[in-house]
Amino acid sequence: TCWLLKGRFEEVEVRLLAAELGSALGFLHDLGIVHRDIKCVTSCVDSGHLRLSDFGLSRRLERGGRAFTICGTIQYMAPEVLCGGPYSHAADWWSLGVMLFALVTGEFPLPAEPDHSIMLRKVTGCSYSLPPALSSALSVLLTELLCKTPMKRLRNLDSLKTQAFFRGASFDSYLLQKTPVDFILELRSRPDWAAKSRRGAAADHFDDFDSSRTLQSPTTPSDPLPLRPACS
Repeated sequence: TCWLLKGRFEEVEVRLLAAELGSALGFLHDLGIVHRDIKCVTSCVDSGHLRLSDFGLSRRLERGGRAFTICGTIQYMAPEVLCGGPYSHAADWWSLGVMLFALVTGEFPLPAEPDHSIMLRKVTGCSYSLPPALSSALSVLLTELLCKTPMKRLRNLDSLKTQAFFRGASFDSYLLQKTPVDFILELRSRPDWAAKSRRGAAADHFDDFDSSRTLQSPTTPSDPLPLRPACS
């Protein structure tokens, strides 16, 4: 809903949301849980701060374990998920990269395709060129999150904390909760908040699935940041 209302977020705003969501992922992964549906709609805002929700697709992976089910929301799915695995917790970090890309540009890196096989071809053939308006620090972060090789991808909280994009930011959960979030509270006070909330929910529902079915992504905002051509 916040994304639909705002269109795109400033980098300083994305930094706070990324730190909170990255901290949530680090906590889950330490418990061996892979979420498998990281996206804007499952990242809820409570009193201006992010809460990760909807664990319907989550599962526990033992150390060194791998999953093979094709599930999630298609525009957020890592290439190793789209091809049916094996995949691990690194897939959640790819989804975080897609989400941050969408928040800061107003668009997904790629449009949704009708099935996972077509989406996989698009993802593997995409160079993921980033908008020139982004800072070099954010561009590096997105490049490392959207690395198609899971073992080379940024895939843990410690690596996230060392990124230049978070220089000067705190990952302490108490301090994060004390960070001003006026931009979120202002959005929640807008008269069209309720209508956009219903629109966001309706655009991102999903049914039961199996490995031959995947999910489409939510509606994008109407005022995206211009992008350089990224894919052929």
